[in-house]
Amino acid sequence: MENKYDILIIGGGPIGLACGIEAKKAGLSYIILEKGCLVNSLYNYPANMTFFSTSDKLEIGNVPFVSNNIKPTRSEALEYYRRVAEHFNLNLGLFEEVKNIRKEGIIYTVESSKSHYEAAHIIISTGFYDIPNLLNIPGENLPKVKHYYKDPHFYAKQHVIVVGANNSSVDVALETYRKGAQVSMVIRASEIGERVKYWVRPDIVNRIKEGSIKVYFNSSLAEVRENEVDIIGPDGRITIQNDFVLAMTGYQPDLSFLKKLGINISNDEQQIPEHNPETMETNMKGIYLAGVICGGMNTHAWFIENSRVHAEKIIKKLKVDS
Repeated sequence: MENKYDILIIGGGPIGLACGIEAKKAGLSYIILEKGCLVNSLYNYPANMTFFSTSDKLEIGNVPFVSNNIKPTRSEALEYYRRVAEHFNLNLGLFEEVKNIRKEGIIYTVESSKSHYEAAHIIISTGFYDIPNLLNIPGENLPKVKHYYKDPHFYAKQHVIVVGANNSSVDVALETYRKGAQVSMVIRASEIGERVKYWVRPDIVNRIKEGSIKVYFNSSLAEVRENEVDIIGPDGRITIQNDFVLAMTGYQPDLSFLKKLGINISNDEQQIPEHNPETMETNMKGIYLAGVICGGMNTHAWFIENSRVHAEKIIKKLKVDS
């Protein structure tokens, strides 16, 4: 019957695709709804990004991921997941945002931006890249402040502030510096983050030592204005010239969507959604979580290589129940 499925999967990233693959293998009807393009979060990664994981750890559906180097690039990942989706002929609804979900008896009714669906089970695999962690300072709403970064050429010959000390911040600082930007980093901690990719960390440390990139450790950005910013650090408040602020302060999942569905969220800093780690089912019967969303605000707990198994766990549970 049209628009009636065993499973409706929300999120067309790698783990959402993995869930669709497992559903198809099990003979269950399904549809994957994604509010953006295929693997939308990966598409919005910086153009020159290289993954921390090796290509084999990014594989889904037992389809080999062959890359030119041990660590694949964003463009290689986009090509890989597109080919996987084509290989399995996955049932996808792209650029189709889920607006509302209601439970009617044992069936979930789903309203999207394009249609209506009924499903016996819902899998939520929505990632965390849509909501940036804000600085909450005066001037953050100016156009010169960016929470997303694509390509370094745009910042050539500009005075750039990079906020943050982890992988994205370091990549941005190095790339823009090498395209001719005058780069300063503002870091709350006393050193570059421990999670920075091991082959990149020496590069940023050496650029800082030689003075090519200026760093304000134990400091925070206090205010942004059209042509300058204020920084508060150990020596008090200082003002420096600035053209762009790249606030690489991380992102957070849309937990309000889960709460709206009745999913319990832990009352602590991590705000972990309630779910059974063996089956991935939440406290709402028939609603499952997969991927990074399982970690709540701890967005470093789950990633592609260690959450691929979520798809298998969910479909195994559904097969036992059926």
